[in-house]
Amino acid sequence: MITLSPLRWGKPYKSLEFQDVIHFETGAPIAKIGQVNGGMVQMDIRKAPQARAALKRLSSAELMEKVAKAAQLFETATLNVGDGQQSVDDFVHQQSASTGLPEHMCRGNMMKNAFVLHNMPKILDCLTRGLDLEIFSRGYGEEGRGVTVSFQCQSPILGAVLPNNSPGVHTLWLPAVALQVGLVLKPGSQEPWTPYRMIAAFIEAGIPAEAFCLYPGSHDVGSTILSKSPRAMIFGSAQTVQQYAGNPRVQAHGPGWSKILLGDDCVDQWEDYLDMMVESVLSNSGRSCINCSGIWASRHTKEIAAAIAERIGGIEIKPPSDPTSQLAAFTNPAMATGTWSMVQQDFAESGVTDMTAGFGTRLVEHERCAYLRPVVVHADGPMRAVAMKEYMFPFVSVVECPQKQMIGAIGPTLVGTALTNDSSWIEELTDAVHIDRLNIGPIPTSKLNWLQPHEGNLIDFLFRSRAYQIAPIAVRELATATTNS
Repeated sequence: MITLSPLRWGKPYKSLEFQDVIHFETGAPIAKIGQVNGGMVQMDIRKAPQARAALKRLSSAELMEKVAKAAQLFETATLNVGDGQQSVDDFVHQQSASTGLPEHMCRGNMMKNAFVLHNMPKILDCLTRGLDLEIFSRGYGEEGRGVTVSFQCQSPILGAVLPNNSPGVHTLWLPAVALQVGLVLKPGSQEPWTPYRMIAAFIEAGIPAEAFCLYPGSHDVGSTILSKSPRAMIFGSAQTVQQYAGNPRVQAHGPGWSKILLGDDCVDQWEDYLDMMVESVLSNSGRSCINCSGIWASRHTKEIAAAIAERIGGIEIKPPSDPTSQLAAFTNPAMATGTWSMVQQDFAESGVTDMTAGFGTRLVEHERCAYLRPVVVHADGPMRAVAMKEYMFPFVSVVECPQKQMIGAIGPTLVGTALTNDSSWIEELTDAVHIDRLNIGPIPTSKLNWLQPHEGNLIDFLFRSRAYQIAPIAVRELATATTNS
């Protein structure tokens, strides 16, 4: 069993209180994590400017090289994590044991995070629209049209309150380091593994340790990070997103309500898209905000729902070490039973049919954990409450709705896959401001192009574009100073 100590600007802190990370099946401790409180975080954040200053000692090019090295270390190396050494296999076993995710899914999410680091130059080139990264480091520079552009960093750090449900979301904060912005992170109590291993890889790659803080602790730690960081992100429920709506300092990530929309010109060929629909619902055990929670069509909806139920309704629970395991455990059994109670209330609504009723018990309770097997429901119209539901397991509503009403009825949609060749409808979908990511054609909602922004552009969040003019004499003086330095 290893001990994970808090990091205060790269220095381990000896906590007086610890919390055990336990194996979801056996209850045996896997690790113990030192705890901090909000007062310590508030005191430490006063030193936040030093984090960006440390990163700016490296040029953007040097930092990018070290990020690439960190990617390789994260993905392949045995690293110093906590008071022990952690191999890749150790990482996968530990993460699976505490989160309930099957081990092959843990490896898949690890590869997602490594991919982002490996491809950081391409990702930032897309996010910045090709601007020289030194412009973001210096604060100004030439765009190429003889015009000086300026991007002012709005925070020396990015704070983040991290989740437990899926390790893939860590891709959202990784680019901050390459932009010379420090990290102040509150790891999830069940999934501390990715942030700890990632920070270990950054430091081993030669990125200054004083740019990083890891603060395990209770809710007051998270609330302090969010209130004291000039820029922060949080992952949570719809209520969490609502709490921070309109707050420009906090980027809140919640349910995705991602959907597949079948246009009238393609819906008669729905069977051609069945594999794609199943993948969108089932991948990563339905835990991601990019999993499909709604399939909308004007007709054939009962046939579509029945076919998906046939494919996923009979999936059985397998050990997390089984490479064919498709279902993740709820490490808190009460969360599974509570979720199942809400699903049963959905079944009681008029016009809603449980299409997986004939495939056996959905809630499977073990001594220390529980599972929910996939659920497919059919809704006879968009007015049914279940049409807007999303749960943390493979759950999908197949909703009957005329095409002309769909865009107005689907509500907020993180990923929308539209199966259509109708140019006028594609134009309407393109203009729909409540669809964040739009796929035209048979692209699973769970398949992201990492060279495009996910739920907002981190550049826009961390930097402010502003006017910046330099008189000719100042240009000469700046050029001379740069040459002499």
